[in-house]
Amino acid sequence: MDPLRTLWETFFDWESMREALPEMITVGLPNTLILAVAAALLGSALGILLAVAGISRTRWLRWPARVYTDIFRGLPAAATILLIGVGLAPLGMQVWGPNPYPLGILALSLIASAYLGEIFRSGIQSVEATQLEAARALGFSWREAMRRVIIPQGVRRILPAWVNQLIALIKDSSLVYFLGLLASQRELFRIGQDYAANTGNQSALLLAGLFYLVLTVPLTHVVNWIDRRLRHGRPAAGPTDDPDDLDLAPPGAAGGNQR
Repeated sequence: MDPLRTLWETFFDWESMREALPEMITVGLPNTLILAVAAALLGSALGILLAVAGISRTRWLRWPARVYTDIFRGLPAAATILLIGVGLAPLGMQVWGPNPYPLGILALSLIASAYLGEIFRSGIQSVEATQLEAARALGFSWREAMRRVIIPQGVRRILPAWVNQLIALIKDSSLVYFLGLLASQRELFRIGQDYAANTGNQSALLLAGLFYLVLTVPLTHVVNWIDRRLRHGRPAAGPTDDPDDLDLAPPGAAGGNQR
């Protein structure tokens, strides 16, 4: 039983978890959410531009978008974060000082935009061509038809995939610690790693993993719920067990005995 006891004491030391919990709630959790949400929003904006460029008939727009997508989808996330964080560090020092936080958000945004660009492109191309033809028949220009008709429908169809990408960004935010964040900028993984290194116990790192599960598992179920709503629509109100059981009573019959 000694190996089991050692394993339990290494990963399930409640005292170590209790010490790390306040800092994870007040520092790690907000920073993780800021990194993921900011990267998702910036990546979505870039992704829409990549999607529109990727389906453009102008090759000077289409080919650069494809090259960009291939590069940032092919590179490991850790390599991209290090390249951006180290390569643009001199510029960052001049703009916002010795703070690698914006570079971490930028790196995550570039990674997310490559994936989201393909997601948006597939959503836009899934809209029936007759929608564009109808919009043009109503007098819309191509740009107005794309902006008001095609893109909104395509975005609605890729919402589950967008939430999946947000889940990936929450997990990838743990790689930003490579850039050497300040103590007040540490995300969940970095805090757990610091406590594990200082105490020689891995319980705080396990606690950080539980925080990631608390963030990502509900989002996974949200994805499934959104997907069901988009595929099947809102459930009909009222009893639907027997489709042949129709209410054929004339209007007012239900209240005929009322005074």
